[in-house]
Amino acid sequence: MHFELIDVAISFCLLIGAVLYTSVGHAGASIYIAIMTLFNIPSAVIKPTALVMNIFIASFTSWRFIRKGFFDFKVLLPIAIGAIPFAFLGGFINAPSHIYKSIVGIILLISAISLVTNLSNKIDKKLKKPPFFLAVIIGSCIGFLAGLTGTGGGIFLSPLILFLGWSSTKTTSGITALFILINSSFGLLGNYSSVQNLPDQLSLFIGATLIGALIGTTLGIKFYTANTIKKALALVLVIAGFKLLLT
Repeated sequence: MHFELIDVAISFCLLIGAVLYTSVGHAGASIYIAIMTLFNIPSAVIKPTALVMNIFIASFTSWRFIRKGFFDFKVLLPIAIGAIPFAFLGGFINAPSHIYKSIVGIILLISAISLVTNLSNKIDKKLKKPPFFLAVIIGSCIGFLAGLTGTGGGIFLSPLILFLGWSSTKTTSGITALFILINSSFGLLGNYSSVQNLPDQLSLFIGATLIGALIGTTLGIKFYTANTIKKALALVLVIAGFKLLLT
């Protein structure tokens, strides 16, 4: 298969995005969407391509974090129960985006600021298990937003878990990674007809993001402290927030 120089440039950018996002347990759909938009890839191609890459990257990322013990099934279960049907529904709907993108973008920027201020001092302290029905409701909302935006929902879930005190920083990365895998799968299923728009360069893009995921998860698991993860997550939220506000 022949690839153009522009395909290699896109793949390199995707690789860098994957390094940053997977280091905090995310798969990177929001940055992949931004990169593909910047390179003028048709909008019909972007959403399914981002979801397919998310499935590959979230599979690898969740496996690495869970294998190292950074995971809590009791936190994920009620959130996933709420998210699954609504991720499917969100993926099925093609709604006008300017209103929800602005609202979600602002929320993400506020979350990012909170992660680098004194508000973040409460993170990793007085951890508690999530109330089941509240977690189901939160999962439903995040699942719907994830399906609607073509992302895995990690950018919404991570800060919520941390600020609600439901999990420690590194464990949140593992929970988020598997949540993204579930959400992306059902989001793509809800938008299954879009897979006919997958690009010929998909294998190159997946290969690049998997290399990025290998680097990123190694940083997150072996080298990042809780404080470093908070700062990296804040950067991820800023990128995602501005992406939503400016597109």
